[in-house]
Amino acid sequence: MYDKYKGVKELMPYAKAVSAKSNVFDAEGNEENIDYVKMLQMVKDNGYTGFVGVEYEGQDLSEEEGIIATRDLLLKAAKEVV
Repeated sequence: MYDKYKGVKELMPYAKAVSAKSNVFDAEGNEENIDYVKMLQMVKDNGYTGFVGVEYEGQDLSEEEGIIATRDLLLKAAKEVV
C-alpha cells in the first residue's frame, strides 16, 4: 500500500482542490487511519487556501453523522496546525 502522507506531499504542489475523507472514528473523534493534523499541516505548508471538501466513506455512522464528525475533526485538527 502506498504511503498516503508521501502521496499528499508529492501531489499538493499541483492540487486544485482538497478533500478530507474519513472511514472509522475512535472514541475521541479522531480518524483511526489518518492523522488529520499531519495532513492539514502538509496542505497548509503547500500554500493551499481553498475550501476542503468533506467525505465520509465509513459504515458505522449515517452519512450525515459521518460528514458532521469529519467536519468536527477538521475544525479540531486545524487548531493544532501552525
